[in-house]
Amino acid sequence: MTQAGTGTPRERYRAQVRAEIKEHAREQIATAGASALSLNAIAKRMGMSGPALYRYFAGRDELITELVRDAYRSLADTFRAAAGSDADLAGLAHTMRSWALADPQRYFLVFGTPVPGYHAPADVTQIAAETMAVILDACAGP
Repeated sequence: MTQAGTGTPRERYRAQVRAEIKEHAREQIATAGASALSLNAIAKRMGMSGPALYRYFAGRDELITELVRDAYRSLADTFRAAAGSDADLAGLAHTMRSWALADPQRYFLVFGTPVPGYHAPADVTQIAAETMAVILDACAGP
C-alpha cells in the first residue's frame, strides 16, 4: 500500500476504501465479535455490493489478517517506544494496559478468543514476536 498522498489517484482511492472497510470491520467486531465478521454487511453499510468489496479484500481471512497485523504493529510500536524511554517490565505492563484500554477491540482481536477457522500467516506472528522480544529484554535487565 502507498503512503498517504503518494501514488496514483487510483492507488490513493483504493487505500482509502480499504481503510474504510477496516474501520467498519473494527466497528462490527466491537459490536458482535470477530467470529461474526461479515463482509456482506460491511459492503451493504458502505453502499456497495458484496462482490464489489472482494476487489479490496479477497475474503474474510484476508481482512482479519490486516486487522490483526495492524493491531500487532500498533502494539509493537507502542512497546518499542516505551522500551526506548527505558521502561522496565512494570512499565511495559502499564504500557500494554494503556494500549488495551485505548482500543479494546484490537486487544481482544489478538489476545481474545480465536476466530474459528482463522490461522494467522507467518509475517503476523513475526510482528507478535517483536513484542515478546521487548518484554524478554526488559526481563533480562541492564
